[in-house]
Amino acid sequence: MEYVAVLLPSACLAVIFYFVIKAIFNADRAEREAMARAEEMQDAEDARNREATREKNDDQEIDPG
Repeated sequence: MEYVAVLLPSACLAVIFYFVIKAIFNADRAEREAMARAEEMQDAEDARNREATREKNDDQEIDPG
C-alpha cells in the first residue's frame, strides 16, 4: 500500500500533463486549419481582384499617340 501512496501523486501529475499537452496540440491543429482556410479565402479574393483589374485594363483603349 505504501507503493501506491508514493506513486499516486506522480501518476496523477502524468495524467494531467498528458491532457494539457493534448489540449495544446488540438488547439494548435485547429488554429493551423483556420489559418489555412483564411489563406485560401484571401488567395481566392486576390485572384478575383487580379482578374477584375486585368479585365478593366483590357477594356481601356490604348492611344498610340
